[in-house]
Amino acid sequence: MVKGSDLLVAALENEGVDRIFGVPGEENLDVVESLRNSKIQLILTRHEQAAAFMAATYGRLTGRPGVCISTLGPGALNFSTGAAYAHLGAMPMVMITGQKAIMSSRQARFQIVDVIASMKPLTKAARQIVSAASIPTIVRDAFRTAMEERPGPVLLELPEDIAGDMVPAVPVVPVHPIEIPVAHRTALDRAAEMILKAKHPLIMFGAASSRPRGTHGIASFVRRTGIPFFNTQMGKGTVPGGSNLYMGTAALSERDYVHDAVDKADLIIAIGHDTVEKPPFIMGPDGPQVIHVGYMPATVEQVYFPHAEVVGDVGPSLEALADRIEGKLSNAGALLPLREEILGKIADRAEEDRWPVTPQRLVHDIRAVMPENGILALDNGMYKIWFARNYRTYVANTVLLDNALATMGAGLPSAMMAAMLHPDRRVMAVCGDGGFMMNSQELETAVRLKLNLVVLILDDGSYGMIRWKQAVDNFPDFGLTFGNPDFVAYAKAYGAKGTRVQAIKDLAPALEAAFQGGGVHLVVVPIDYSENIRVLIDELRGHEQAKSA
Repeated sequence: MVKGSDLLVAALENEGVDRIFGVPGEENLDVVESLRNSKIQLILTRHEQAAAFMAATYGRLTGRPGVCISTLGPGALNFSTGAAYAHLGAMPMVMITGQKAIMSSRQARFQIVDVIASMKPLTKAARQIVSAASIPTIVRDAFRTAMEERPGPVLLELPEDIAGDMVPAVPVVPVHPIEIPVAHRTALDRAAEMILKAKHPLIMFGAASSRPRGTHGIASFVRRTGIPFFNTQMGKGTVPGGSNLYMGTAALSERDYVHDAVDKADLIIAIGHDTVEKPPFIMGPDGPQVIHVGYMPATVEQVYFPHAEVVGDVGPSLEALADRIEGKLSNAGALLPLREEILGKIADRAEEDRWPVTPQRLVHDIRAVMPENGILALDNGMYKIWFARNYRTYVANTVLLDNALATMGAGLPSAMMAAMLHPDRRVMAVCGDGGFMMNSQELETAVRLKLNLVVLILDDGSYGMIRWKQAVDNFPDFGLTFGNPDFVAYAKAYGAKGTRVQAIKDLAPALEAAFQGGGVHLVVVPIDYSENIRVLIDELRGHEQAKSA
């Protein structure tokens, strides 16, 4: 005979799970005991939301589901933001939540909410386990569902009496690989014909192009065709930004300098675009033709309605497409003359010595201390637009930002996960003071795990992005400012190190010293967001007017 919780842990080990994040409760105690006797590491966090963010980031970086655990009711509901983060961001994750006994009701309705119903809109699947003997099959199906395109979160609710139930031993279900078919030859032929006819072709890389499944065929397609490319915020790094074909990142939906190329293109090959992202460009009746290349068919939207689709495993499908057009594209580089001006405008004032630091200088100095494979995890705020525009990437998944749910509070947990998976690489979390304080308690978790991690806090004493929008829309400055703790003392209270940068010349050295010193190091820098209006409003509006003249 074997206990239900032992079957669960054996099934998780069978899936290759090596760590679980979370905050267990009374209803999980059998599972906790089974984990104690397993090879799986239980990583206790200080809030369930952080555990979900970490599990989702594990899925994002590895392609295998991250796993998190919580108790029933309030603990399970604290997973909801992380579930939405993984659901919109296409990150495979399995959440395991507890529940009161279902064979009896000795505590009546105490703490019981319908977690399954609440999670169904936020997951690919949500189900309650009602039989211990079914656990191996249900776990295998949960992992398969989480990993299949489009990846995302799955929730399993395990009641405490099912977890403690003794049943005859049940074997685990063997894991099998998931293969995705290559696109149909008719679709490839149609796409090839459109590309060969194009006079000003352009490639765009979206969120799904950076799947850990592999980007060889994707980068090879650019090299073999010679067509210039740009990327969405979540597509950064799919093809090295150091390539002489890189045209920029669409951090805004329109009117930015990269849109000079978009507006002149007569064909855009949108590779891995997922419309959960804020639109990188706006399709209209007079715009370019668009070929959607993706693991899944396009989601037709008012701003995105492709004229042709190449659906299948993206890398091999692009290799097959390149076979049809390589060496035949006389107009491949027609848009390249725009490149120097686009990138030059973006690099403007990158070394300006103003204080407090401007976003352009901030991005410049961080790029200087981060190696090509260093990982930057951004929380959500105004700085995200500047990093998307200005920060050049050379390796896939080295800028972890959320342009789908765009939630605050995910930056620190995501960076912690990256530091755990890649202890040999530099990892930095960049957080606004508002977003940092939403999960700042996880500094204790990071210190306890002995992570090497730099956390940069941009201090402006407000919810800066919304305050900026408030000003742009001519509303009075109201309701969006707050006070902050002494962040250096705050870091030290958790056993981390802390530094406050006092002058622009000290920023890069402070970051370098933090990395050299190791451990968890909080670096605080005040930021001047006046450039938001000067560049993102006034300058780009003037640029648009000049184009129209």
